[in-house]
Amino acid sequence: MDRLRLTGYAVAQFFLAIVLIVLLVLWIVGGVLVVIWVGLGIVTGCLFATRWIANLHRVMAARTLGEPIPDPYRPLPQGGFFAKARAVLADPMTWRDLAWVFVAPAVGIVVSLVVVILLLGVVTGFIWWFVTPPLMRARAMFDRFFLAYSRTEKLEQRVHHLTESRADLVDHSAAELRRLERDLHDGAQARLVALSMSLGMADAAFEADPEQARRLVQDARATTTAAIGDLRSVVRGIHPPVLADRGLGGAVEAIALDMAIPVHVEVRLSGRPPAPVESAVYFGVAECLANIGKHAAARHAWIILTHEPADNGGTLRAIVGDDGRGGADPGSGTGMLGVMRRLAAFDGTMSVSSPAGGPTLVTLEVPCSLAPTPDSSSSSPRTTPSSGPG
Repeated sequence: MDRLRLTGYAVAQFFLAIVLIVLLVLWIVGGVLVVIWVGLGIVTGCLFATRWIANLHRVMAARTLGEPIPDPYRPLPQGGFFAKARAVLADPMTWRDLAWVFVAPAVGIVVSLVVVILLLGVVTGFIWWFVTPPLMRARAMFDRFFLAYSRTEKLEQRVHHLTESRADLVDHSAAELRRLERDLHDGAQARLVALSMSLGMADAAFEADPEQARRLVQDARATTTAAIGDLRSVVRGIHPPVLADRGLGGAVEAIALDMAIPVHVEVRLSGRPPAPVESAVYFGVAECLANIGKHAAARHAWIILTHEPADNGGTLRAIVGDDGRGGADPGSGTGMLGVMRRLAAFDGTMSVSSPAGGPTLVTLEVPCSLAPTPDSSSSSPRTTPSSGPG
């Protein structure tokens, strides 16, 4: 049965090789006609057709080799045609696909004909039985060579990505430090200076005008209360106390309750992620909720927190959705870019699906493991409906 399946792949690859020959001609014609814009549509159609056929070969190669070959293409950004075109041209896999189109038809036709012809003969059927598996595996490895990144290339890309994310994180940390300095300088420091002046004047007026000194001391107490409030606000910006006390699920439920629209929160976490990851995801969710309140014109929102365990620790996932107007662009503001930088420091990602008219779905993912907590013996999901003021 396995050999028959491989033979079926060979037949499919024979016909796909013929399609690739036609596609190669269209690539050449479209490339020539791009100078007069006519070929732009041809090239665009060839690109999608090539990716579709390449993905078919990835599936067949993965099943033949018994190991997954994931989709290697970079995600397309939000924006118009030219923004997407730049991303496609900058994707190395686009050019590897094109190189594969030049050589795959000949390999596909030869291998497929050998497998099929051997099956049709009475004597050659014996040869077909032994030759088909290694021949089709060789064809699969040929496709994998062009259509998937090698382990070395993946490591190089990972190092490059980590270098960029660390540089972004350093810049982000420097900006956060400057923000904290401004908050302290303009808030708590100014109030403490006023407090010192009030106490100084109260000390000077204590003997001559006790009533004036009493009023100054009362003003100083009010200033002290305000300064403490400013310091607490600064501390919340660094690491909210509710996050430390109640964990990610409880902290997200707390900010959801402050929304002016109903927010449904579903938590499926059997433990707590590392504190830095917890903080990054919390601020990411908070930014998403802030954007919903400012821009979405939504009537309802929802948050789902889950963790998918795996041998390498698993993936923490937060999905924030709303039924608003849609059309969200993560690259149009600094808030979501900041979320991306936070997550990238932990190899995390953020994806946005926001068609015009909604709904908008923002998915935050960070690879991590969960540490068990004393109250995490039950892993049943916890849901919390939140309703805003009527």
